[in-house]
Amino acid sequence: MATRPLAAVAWRSMAETSEPIRVEREGAAVLVTIAHPPVNAISRAVAAALTAALSTAEADPTCRALVLIGDGDRHFSAGADLTELPGDAGDAAGAVLLTRRLEDSRLPVVSAVNGYALGGGCEIALACDLRICSENARFGQPEIRLGIMPGWGGTQRLPRLLGRGRALEMLLTGEQIDAGRALEWGLVTRVVPAAELRTAALLLANLIATRPPLAVAAIKRAVHAGLEGSLEGGLLHEQEEFARLLATEDAREGLAAFREKRSRPPVWRGR
Repeated sequence: MATRPLAAVAWRSMAETSEPIRVEREGAAVLVTIAHPPVNAISRAVAAALTAALSTAEADPTCRALVLIGDGDRHFSAGADLTELPGDAGDAAGAVLLTRRLEDSRLPVVSAVNGYALGGGCEIALACDLRICSENARFGQPEIRLGIMPGWGGTQRLPRLLGRGRALEMLLTGEQIDAGRALEWGLVTRVVPAAELRTAALLLANLIATRPPLAVAAIKRAVHAGLEGSLEGGLLHEQEEFARLLATEDAREGLAAFREKRSRPPVWRGR
């Protein structure tokens, strides 16, 4: 009887059973789709499923990147599932953990925003490493209209991305910005036609997946450490990460391949 690699069986099984999300393997990347109609709201179950999908991807050494997208072309995610509100502040713990896990993951995470990314949906996109969006995308933190405020990191990550003034304009008015404004303000790095979004996100993820995984993870750690502290502390962290990378097999392989010029591409082993 023919056998399939264990990793392939695991991914197929997860794709079949992990509602309310879908998980698919696309090259060296994993595509995770939020599938919670009608607006892909982030319920406790969605947050738990996304966290589990990330853990499974991280545990697979052949996985080198992750793409997060919403089902359909109208909603990435319209935010927290309001049918589970009101609750206490502890109810947000799963979603907050998810945003931290996305930031701290060894994997580069690309958010492909198709349609509305509002409230908690916007905050999850903010926690991803890169954001690209479709031409019909809209971003917003409308919590103030409900007499509350963002609770999944919006007041912290949005100013780091946009600057104090632009972030406060979004947070204090609750007004949405369109794809063009998101690109102008630096919330996203690319705007593409809706029909091309999935392909564009996977191409970007799989491009990064060709880079040495230890260096990718080190760059993520250095950038986040620098943004959370002083320049002096960030530079020190960068030097420490650089020194650790120089001692890896991947660094030796990359330098050897460079010296050999066109004879062969480097082979990254993640060690």
